[in-house]
Amino acid sequence: MAIEVLLVDDHEVVRRGLRELLSDEPDIEVVAEASSADEAIAVAMHVEPDVAVVDVRLGETESDGVELCRELRAQPNPPQCLVLTAFDDEEAMMGAIMAGASGYLLKQVRGQDVVNAVREVAAGRSLLDPLTTARLLEKMRHPAEPDRLAELSERERSVLDLIGQGMSNREIAERLFLAEKTVKNYVTSLLGKLGMQRRTQAAAWVARHGNNRGT
Repeated sequence: MAIEVLLVDDHEVVRRGLRELLSDEPDIEVVAEASSADEAIAVAMHVEPDVAVVDVRLGETESDGVELCRELRAQPNPPQCLVLTAFDDEEAMMGAIMAGASGYLLKQVRGQDVVNAVREVAAGRSLLDPLTTARLLEKMRHPAEPDRLAELSERERSVLDLIGQGMSNREIAERLFLAEKTVKNYVTSLLGKLGMQRRTQAAAWVARHGNNRGT
């Protein structure tokens, strides 16, 4: 039996191109089209396709495609969802995966890649754009460090910079024309804001980040 496909995209030209591409395959049949999430839900309940090829952005709402995948997957006879988008967006891909999508491809891929993807997800296998997946996995392994300096005052940032240069409290006090006790208070405060216990941790943090600290 042919793989029955529902195309969901708010651009008629895109739908027409996908229809022509997929209809050339003997084992694939485009059984319906929809230009919005609401229309797609109504159509899917009627035709019960095997695969829904969904644009992640429908109209002006960026998350419509993701929400549509979630609703389609909640139906009694849910189709496999293949998200096909022009936007290289890791967050959108993660949202689509969490919504139950089986595949995520960029529209820049070759036509044959789309055909193969439809077959893959129809068979119950997962398929994700390799470049976007690689970047997403890298971010998950090495999440961006929060801006720890946002809570520091200008004076605390100056003290932190001098700690990074290996200065003692007395040397910092002389450089900034402050009392040594005042410098000690600044050090205690900035360590607390940075979530650190010792000044050696602060010095190491400055060494890792160089001068790219927003000062």
